[in-house]
Amino acid sequence: MRIRQIALVAREMQPVREALYELLGVDAAYIDPKIDKFGLQNIVMTVGDTFLEVVCPVQEGTTAGRLLDRRGGDGGYMVIVQVDDLAAEKERLAATDIETVWEADIGHAKAIHLHPRDVPGAIASLDQMDPPEAWYWAGTDWNERTARNAGNIVAAEVQSGDPKATAAKWSLAYDHPIDDSAGMPTMNYGTTSVRFVAAEDGRGTGLRAIDIEAIDRDAIFSAAERLGLQHDGDTVTVCGTAINFV
Repeated sequence: MRIRQIALVAREMQPVREALYELLGVDAAYIDPKIDKFGLQNIVMTVGDTFLEVVCPVQEGTTAGRLLDRRGGDGGYMVIVQVDDLAAEKERLAATDIETVWEADIGHAKAIHLHPRDVPGAIASLDQMDPPEAWYWAGTDWNERTARNAGNIVAAEVQSGDPKATAAKWSLAYDHPIDDSAGMPTMNYGTTSVRFVAAEDGRGTGLRAIDIEAIDRDAIFSAAERLGLQHDGDTVTVCGTAINFV
């Protein structure tokens, strides 16, 4: 298992797209032609061999739109973890109280989304690709659009009123233990991890930060200054989300 894609949600697509393109060194992104059935538009950017998606509601009554209202603006939306055997994961989850709210199977790509009531903080997704190195949610030519300034997404940070309880629910969802050795509950899968922290910004439970490998720090932070983005040390805030460049 590893985090393969993170999704953010924005009220307006254009300013977020322009900021992320310049910050990450991206020239183009994949647009999913089928996402309009969810009342959304999107872009999927390639960072290393992981992916950063932004979704934006284009009609009323979407899950993404309700999240924007509930959290008072742009922010984190989804954590997508790649698995080797989705059928086995589904069988395991069937023995828990965790509900699946959406499922897709197009042969070479499969996914399930878990109910945010059962796994709070973000829409938790388990996805399988055939072959594993592919990522069809970003098209078949995703490696031709790789960001110049940044590499892989390596961590996500979920905030809530009770980090330990939230971590326990994610641990059940992904069948991974929680490690407290770093001073906060953390779930590690291979080269990636999810941290669980206390909500202290008044926005409630949600995906508050992600870690991305920095390739060209000068380009990243120069872009942040040109764009007037909130910038504190190695962290730049975009789309209501703290991006830690590591």
